[in-house]
Amino acid sequence: MRKKGILERLKHGPVLGDGGYLLELEKRGWVRAGPFTPEVALIYPEALRELHVEFREAGAEVLQALTFYASRDKLATVGLENRLEDLNRAAVRIAREVAGDRCLVAGNLSLTWMYEPNSPAAADRVRQTFDEQLEVQVEEGVDFIIGETFSWLGEALIAVERAKTTGLPAMVTICFENKDETAEGKSAAYAAKALFDAGADIVGMNCLRPPQHILGPMEDMRKAVSGYLACQPVAYRTPNDKPDFTSLPEFPYALDPLQLTRKEMADYAVQARDIGINFIGACCGTVAMHIREMARALDKLPEDSRIWKKGGEKPMSAYEYYDHENAKAGGGK
Repeated sequence: MRKKGILERLKHGPVLGDGGYLLELEKRGWVRAGPFTPEVALIYPEALRELHVEFREAGAEVLQALTFYASRDKLATVGLENRLEDLNRAAVRIAREVAGDRCLVAGNLSLTWMYEPNSPAAADRVRQTFDEQLEVQVEEGVDFIIGETFSWLGEALIAVERAKTTGLPAMVTICFENKDETAEGKSAAYAAKALFDAGADIVGMNCLRPPQHILGPMEDMRKAVSGYLACQPVAYRTPNDKPDFTSLPEFPYALDPLQLTRKEMADYAVQARDIGINFIGACCGTVAMHIREMARALDKLPEDSRIWKKGGEKPMSAYEYYDHENAKAGGGK
């Protein structure tokens, strides 16, 4: 039976994405903080496969191949520039194996750190970088392309251009650092219009900011355009003066106390749906527990129905002893 594509699914309501990979795999010991390159797909594919499984079982409808930072220049920083094809191929294959008939698989392009405004030579390098990854990812059978984490709108527009050459649907998202604008100084509304005009099928924002600091610009996008919008915030709490979590002194080794709760991410999913976001996902710091609660909040996953025989003479757990179930039903945390 043919899987419905991303655009077909979006016609019928919000689609739930997955969570963050590189930071979670770093916590588990398989990615080095600093370069955050995804060689885990080659050195320990089982770790990557397990994280995909966790997101799938939590209710994600899309799995992103871990090809973020899998470009030649980034891989060169860790001596793996000659493994680009192997890494991109392995990452897509792992995602496809886990996705099966249940999830779509998105190829992934990310910021290159080589883009320069008003530089045709830099733009051509970015094009070559994207094309090199796309060739392998498309060969391996991705369902659509996600280009993400572009502070420069100009680089995001190149991602749209190259993704469209594949003939697959293209979702391209920008990110705001500590100002509510792109690196060129463009607003969220302006960027959304420009990306759609360039041919993107889905546009939006991802990474760097938590829901608190990303939903406002997303509302501006929704007011400005009528097409499909995507939102993938981080699950870390950040202050008003530094909404970009990578600018905090806690990045990357002391982020744990800043992680949002599963309820906060579930609340985000509902807010996103209510303002008209179509692709509701998440990014760094978001793990399976968050995606599971987001799925439940969006009515994509039922409450836990496993057998639990309660109501005996005495409580058999602290959950019963302190009446946490009723506290939860009454709105407590």
